[in-house]
Amino acid sequence: MFNSKTCNIMASTAFSLAKAIVAVHSKQERFQSILLGPSVSDSRGIRICSSIKQVEKQSQKRQANCKLVMMMTMENKTFRNKPRILCIHSFRTSAAIFQKMIERWPVTVLEKLQLHFLDGPFLARGKSDVELLFDPPYYEWYQSSEDFKVYEDFEECVAYIEEYMLKYGPFDGLLGFSQGAFITAAVPGMQAQGVAFTKVPKIRFLILISGAKFGGYKFGQPKLAGSAYSSPIDCPSLHIIGEKDFMKPGGIDLLGSFVDPVVIHHPKGHIIPRLDDISLKTMLSFIEKMELRPSL
Repeated sequence: MFNSKTCNIMASTAFSLAKAIVAVHSKQERFQSILLGPSVSDSRGIRICSSIKQVEKQSQKRQANCKLVMMMTMENKTFRNKPRILCIHSFRTSAAIFQKMIERWPVTVLEKLQLHFLDGPFLARGKSDVELLFDPPYYEWYQSSEDFKVYEDFEECVAYIEEYMLKYGPFDGLLGFSQGAFITAAVPGMQAQGVAFTKVPKIRFLILISGAKFGGYKFGQPKLAGSAYSSPIDCPSLHIIGEKDFMKPGGIDLLGSFVDPVVIHHPKGHIIPRLDDISLKTMLSFIEKMELRPSL
């Protein structure tokens, strides 16, 4: 990293090299200068740097450039590249299907994000609701009873996701739809309680589509996520809720668990909606705030 001492050394070195050119210009040896540019013969040194005053001006300019680089380096601690997001699909679909649906969003949104799509750890154990629309294979993250009170394989699911995050992360945020949103919504709370996802950096934000919370509305909760909502979740979150979605009551209930949730409402059901002008504005505003949010 550049600092003021480094800048002064670089300027001083450039000045000394220029004097060396003047002193030995009669020799025919060649040398390479990192600061002054490509390899030149000493006999041409005076023609390149005709006077010490000229080099002094160049050195001052280089020192100013060093300070600019320092300022840019400091700014980069806050202004980051595109946020990296891990995307968790819905029940009995797949990473490829989720990607196709998300790619319907405007380019103005997609170009701001680095999206990574992950298949669930288990092959579907029953019929998929998307069989007429998308080809298999289909995956699921965990299993539950018909009344959503008893859960199986949730611990294995969490371990599987965390292992992927360790290998391919770090990830800034999570994006989940339906069953995927149940999981992602619980991650910040499980991290805060120290029960899961402790080997990876804290998640900086969430985007939740048709989500709900374990233990809320009509849902039970896996043991591992039992304390995920014991305290308000102080993690920026964007919630996308459909007016005709059967999961809407659960989505409204989930809002109360977050400190400052941002909400996009759409008129349709349990789908990944296209973004109208108002929704697009809300989405872009949320993403831009996350781009400016310092790393934890």
